[in-house]
Amino acid sequence: MGSGHDHYMQLALEEALKCTPSPTAYCVGCVLVVRIQPDSPIVLSAGYSRELPGNTHAEANALGKTRSLTKADIEAFSPTLRGYEVPQLLRHTDVYTTLEPCSIRTSGLAPCADALIKAGAKRCIIGANEPPDFVNCEGAEKLKQAGIEVIWLEGFEERCLTVARRQV
Repeated sequence: MGSGHDHYMQLALEEALKCTPSPTAYCVGCVLVVRIQPDSPIVLSAGYSRELPGNTHAEANALGKTRSLTKADIEAFSPTLRGYEVPQLLRHTDVYTTLEPCSIRTSGLAPCADALIKAGAKRCIIGANEPPDFVNCEGAEKLKQAGIEVIWLEGFEERCLTVARRQV
């Protein structure tokens, strides 16, 4: 495909490694990449599970960082992005996540799949299915039903699951 998916998934794995392990939650990393010009991708933000207070998830943290970007921040990334605002950028964004975005949150917080749908993300590139350790996840299916392209990135499943299940 020549799209650099492996590179951005590796960045997402590096984010996941920053996560403090927990016996009751996964360590997940996420990177948001905007592709206004397909041959010139730009990383908008990255996040990892529990990076922010409140049992936060990687995708929600990366989205929150992107939503906080100012026009000056956006223009600093590249002249190509001049004049774009965050909602427009998100419609051209590929979401790289080490684990399938959640469809259910036992904490009562909004699921990541819903947040990505609301943001209008273009594609979601996933390193591994969420195992049924805690809930039965249907995040990828929710994304597909909402018109978001889902790509299962081959060759990353074992690494993503190993990092996700790191123990204290």
